[in-house]
Amino acid sequence: MDNEALDRMTMALAGASLTDEAQMGLLDTQPVIQILPDANVIKIGGQSFIDRGRAAVFPLIEEIVENLPRHKMIIGTGAGTRARHAYSVGLDLGVPTGVLSVLGFFVSIQNAKMIHYLLAKHGIPSVEPAQFAQLPLYLAERQAVVSVGMPPYAYWQPNPEIGRIPPHRTDAGCYLISEVLGARSMIYVKDEDGLYTADPKKDRNAKFIPKITVEELERLDLSDVVLEHTVFQLMRNAKNRRSVQVINGLNRGNLTRALNGEHVGTIITA
Repeated sequence: MDNEALDRMTMALAGASLTDEAQMGLLDTQPVIQILPDANVIKIGGQSFIDRGRAAVFPLIEEIVENLPRHKMIIGTGAGTRARHAYSVGLDLGVPTGVLSVLGFFVSIQNAKMIHYLLAKHGIPSVEPAQFAQLPLYLAERQAVVSVGMPPYAYWQPNPEIGRIPPHRTDAGCYLISEVLGARSMIYVKDEDGLYTADPKKDRNAKFIPKITVEELERLDLSDVVLEHTVFQLMRNAKNRRSVQVINGLNRGNLTRALNGEHVGTIITA
């Protein structure tokens, strides 16, 4: 079959360097497909939520189950306080960022396993990176799946500009899932109402920000933000997931409202 556009693209790629930014831009002409456009990615915070134990986690599990008939959900988990302990020991021992990334990955798996077992009686499976090709089947069969939140950079994790803590952690990992799969939404479940001008736990004068763009957020240059800075960097080049939502999961019903498309918490757009 004749396909002039494909032939032209093949010729251009065969004769060009893949580091030629101008040429690469000219070849990006087709829209990126949305692989799982009906799925919602939900990231459950580690330190901010799972570490709170039964009082926080059990009501959220119940709310997830209540939404199974209406919404497909990919549930990622944060690493939390145990990862920070592992990072502190690793930093003291002098291990590089890539090794710290491996340590954080295994703590995130622990939290994913716990959430998985709490949902097991409802037939909700868990997947690790090597099983991601099976994710569409699990969603079609059971409406939800639990995933490790830490992206599998492992030893290939890039060094941060400051310090040695891995820059791509669980917030970034879950965001990348939503971006690559073209998911319907990216919802971060935290223990705060959303983004503030400062940490509301430490500053009673912190002001709530219901909606903001990445550019506006960077201009504010806040010392403390509710998500990893890497997420905002990734959003700049996003093709599918151009917004994220941060909600307070301690308030029953907020997750349902967010899944239904309501503006609850903070919405950050690219």
